Amino acid sequence: MSVWLIVIIVIAAVILFVIVTYNGLITLKNRVQEAASDIDVQLKRRFELIPNLVNTVKGYAKHETELFEKVTKERASMANGSTADKINSSNQLSETLKSLFAVAEAYPDLKANQNFLQMQADLTDTQDKIMASQRFYNANVRDFNTKLQVFPTNIYGKQLGFTQFEFIEAADAEKQNVKVEF
Repeated sequence: MSVWLIVIIVIAAVILFVIVTYNGLITLKNRVQEAASDIDVQLKRRFELIPNLVNTVKGYAKHETELFEKVTKERASMANGSTADKINSSNQLSETLKSLFAVAEAYPDLKANQNFLQMQADLTDTQDKIMASQRFYNANVRDFNTKLQVFPTNIYGKQLGFTQFEFIEAADAEKQNVKVEF
């Protein structure tokens, strides 16, 4: 074998390796972006459910205007920003919705209202889907970041323009111990 043939084989192997690794990074990056899009879809679904829920509760609890304004404000803040910003706004909205459901407890007619019960169930289902989407997103971020950090990809991954994604973490309020009193 001539030296030129060996050099050509080594260069071809290196080029093939870079292509395969680059394509793997692109695939994982697209999965992360798809997972972020899934989160947006679920947040949009919840965004659309909230006005109906608020209007139903408003009919029963007309004097709770401050709470309704807060829900509306939190809902509006979810419309813009990055996925992380939307998740943060979503967490704040979840806290406000807990107050809304607490108000609903004071109105027995509202608790028995089929529309309210269905909307509450839909909202709970959507919240579960948001959490599942967040777990899916974090799993894809883990896979992408791991691929970017391991040898030999860590040597040239950043030079190819790839950067790590951030994980979605629980809000500080959700990390606190739950206080239970009997």
